[in-house]
Amino acid sequence: MSAPPAVGMSLKMYFSHARAQAWFTAVAEGLRTRAAVMDGAVEVFVVPTYLQIPAALAIFAGTPVRIGAQDLATEDSGPYTGEVSAAELAEVGVSLAEVGHAERRRLFGEDDVVVAAKTAAALRNGVRPLLCIGERQHPAAEVADQAAEATAAQLLSALQDAPAGPLTLAYEPVWAIGAPQPAPLEHVSTVARHLTQVLAGMPERAGSSVIYGGSAGPGLLTDLGSTVDGIFLGRFAHDPAAFLAVVDEAAVLAERVAA
Repeated sequence: MSAPPAVGMSLKMYFSHARAQAWFTAVAEGLRTRAAVMDGAVEVFVVPTYLQIPAALAIFAGTPVRIGAQDLATEDSGPYTGEVSAAELAEVGVSLAEVGHAERRRLFGEDDVVVAAKTAAALRNGVRPLLCIGERQHPAAEVADQAAEATAAQLLSALQDAPAGPLTLAYEPVWAIGAPQPAPLEHVSTVARHLTQVLAGMPERAGSSVIYGGSAGPGLLTDLGSTVDGIFLGRFAHDPAAFLAVVDEAAVLAERVAA
């Protein structure tokens, strides 16, 4: 693990505005008591809806927590009704933006060209891409080595013509998103190691990390250990206590690596 372990959460569109603020408040209070977070040994990021971003920025003020966006426009300004640019996101304090999530691809038709354009837009505006990649086939049909090659190809496609800068690569097998269980540990480890090697060969991506998402919850980061740089949580961390439990797992890992 080359970087502090990261724990992140996307709220997707599950929470009302009031519930999101309550979640932010409970998590922020818990994080302020955790030295590993406050001194940077563990990185934390939260990705709310656009409307929830100002509240998140205010509630997490005074902590190192990164606030992200679930999407961004391919362009920096112009007649794009309904879009939000990386430039404006950066202006208000957003430092991370999700790009290429399987739901954006499936529900809104975003293809490799759009993903590459959004990745470039984030980087040129100083916003770290949270680039989501993952194979569609279940491991019964596609072995881990094939999945590793497929996801590496997605990574390279997304970085075509992108400015230099680090990114957080979220490995999320499409078949594991919303499933009862995450992908098998050995499968995740094989793919994550390969992606880490690919990124290591890109000096312009220094500082990048590889995390796992896809039905991730408490206990998984401990099981994966240092084969990944962190975990990307969803519905299994809707309870603030569950999210904080994963942060505690990351703190144990960070202490073990430092020892």
